[in-house]
Amino acid sequence: MTHPISKIRRVHLREVWKHEAYNFTQWLEENIDVLNGTLDLELISAEREQAAGPFSIDLVAESSDGESYVIENQLEKSNHDHLGKLLTYYASRQGRGAIWIVAEPRPEHVTAMAWLNEASGADFYLVKVEAIRIDESPAAPLLTLIVGPSEEAKQAGQSKKDFAERHDTRKHFWTELLKHPEAKLHAHITPGPNTWLGTASGVPGLSLNYVITKTDSGVELYIDRGKESDDENTSIYNQFLSSRHEIDSTISHPVSWQQLDGRRACRIRVPLPGGYASPQDQWPEIHKRMIHAMNELDTALRPVLRQLKLGL
Repeated sequence: MTHPISKIRRVHLREVWKHEAYNFTQWLEENIDVLNGTLDLELISAEREQAAGPFSIDLVAESSDGESYVIENQLEKSNHDHLGKLLTYYASRQGRGAIWIVAEPRPEHVTAMAWLNEASGADFYLVKVEAIRIDESPAAPLLTLIVGPSEEAKQAGQSKKDFAERHDTRKHFWTELLKHPEAKLHAHITPGPNTWLGTASGVPGLSLNYVITKTDSGVELYIDRGKESDDENTSIYNQFLSSRHEIDSTISHPVSWQQLDGRRACRIRVPLPGGYASPQDQWPEIHKRMIHAMNELDTALRPVLRQLKLGL
C-alpha cells in the first residue's frame, strides 16, 4: 500500500508577513524559540525597538546564561545598509553576538559574516528565512543557518592575527636595525616582514643576509647560483672552506659552516642569541651584536669573494 507524500511549496514572505517591522519582527519576538533549533542557542526572551543611540534595534534577545544578541531582520536580499546597521547595533550593545535574518543572502555578505567570526571575539549568525506550506497547511517559517561561529573559525582567525602580528613585529625589528649608522651594508634596503634581510655581496647568487626567528638571530653568506648550479654552489662553498681558519679567526663569534646536504644552496652563518620576540628593550643590544657580526663577516669573506673562480 502506497502512502501519499505531501509536497512542500514556498510562499512569498510578504504573503505571510506583510510588513517587516510590524509583522515579522513582532512574530519573532513572540516566537524567539524558533531560532534556538537553528542556531543551537537558548534564547529565552526578546524585546523590540531597543535604543542604540538615535536608532532602534529590531530585537535584542537574551540567552539563558544572560548573554545578549542583537537581531536585524531583512525580508529581502541582503544589502550593505543592513550589514552596517547590524554592526552599529552590536557595537552599541557589546553583547555576545549578532544575528542577521535575511530572505536572500548575497555571496559577499556570506563572506563578510564568516570573516567577522574569524576576526572578532563575537558570534555572528547569518540566517536565511523562508515560508513554506505543505499542501494547504498554514504557512510555516523555515530558517536555515548560512553562517555561524565555530571553534575552527576562531582558531583560523587567531592564526591570521598572529601571522599579521609577526609580520608587523619583524618589519619593526628591521626598521630599527637599519637606523644604526654602522648597518651601512644594508642601508639602501627597504625593511619588510620577512625573516631575513639581504643585500648583494658583489657576486651574483651570493647574498649577505641578516636572519631572525622568535628567539634567535644571525648573519650569513647565502650561496645559491640557481637551479642548475648545485655543483657550482658546492665549488664556491669549498673555496671559502679552504680559507676557513682565516675567516673563523676574523669573526668574534663561532661560525657555522653549512653545506646543506640534499639542498641546492650552501651557507656560512654566524648564529647569535636574541630574536624578534625578545623584549623590545633588548633589541638595541641584539641589533648591535648583529651589525657587528655582519661587518666582521663581510671583512672576513671579502678576500675570497674577490678571487672566486666561478663556473664549472
